[in-house]
Amino acid sequence: MGKTQNDQTQAAATGYFASIFARDPAARSWFDIVTLYPGVHALALHRVSHGLWRRRWRWLAQAIARLSRFLTGIEIHPGARIGRRFFIDHGLGVVIGETAEVGDDCTLYQGVTLGGTSWQREKRHPTLGNNVVVGAGAKVLGPITVGDGARIGSNSVVVKDVPAGATVVGIPGRLVVKRGARERSRAALAQRIGFEAYGQAAQMPDPVAQAIDRVLDHLEGVDRRIEQLCGELREAGVPLGAPAGDGAAPGGDATVSRHHTGADNS
Repeated sequence: MGKTQNDQTQAAATGYFASIFARDPAARSWFDIVTLYPGVHALALHRVSHGLWRRRWRWLAQAIARLSRFLTGIEIHPGARIGRRFFIDHGLGVVIGETAEVGDDCTLYQGVTLGGTSWQREKRHPTLGNNVVVGAGAKVLGPITVGDGARIGSNSVVVKDVPAGATVVGIPGRLVVKRGARERSRAALAQRIGFEAYGQAAQMPDPVAQAIDRVLDHLEGVDRRIEQLCGELREAGVPLGAPAGDGAAPGGDATVSRHHTGADNS
């Protein structure tokens, strides 16, 4: 039984280090991670303080949390629930509140706050699903839910629920990309926007301006297609009528009246 437990512990540690190597290209060895990464130290101390918190050793749990903040610059309340393979990169200034819940394989960068908006003794901090990435300086506030695989851009302020697979940027946070069954046709757009470290794409414009740009791009393509079709019709000798209210057809083509069309058909 002891050997099996040791194997499970070793497998969990190996998986945790592998997840950090996958998310941090600067990581060189497990020794560097164990000795030099404040996010790893903060998480280890939180596991201890959270265990004490659940056993109602509240003062001691708080004391360990304060020691962790002093040593790492990361504040995690002992009551917060943290999932597996949680990684805080750089980490300075990260704050995670008492009723916050973080799923598996989540990544937070420096300056992130999972904060509350109420003074009541209730669920007042956010819940993060699995595989969530929160960029540097972002603030996720209130008892909201951030869905699995969501991305929150750097310095965003999020106060509303975020759908699974979405990317949110801005103040207040606005939805840039939502990926799901209904949005699979937008896969090309998702790839174009993409996601990089810190929850920030290489060029992340304002989402409203970006939406307008997409509409203009589409209209430009439609105009080109219409011009191409009109040119092919003219080459085929098909007369083109003017749009309603115009006096002449585009390109100088004569307008074909309904009377004339009827005569031809007879």
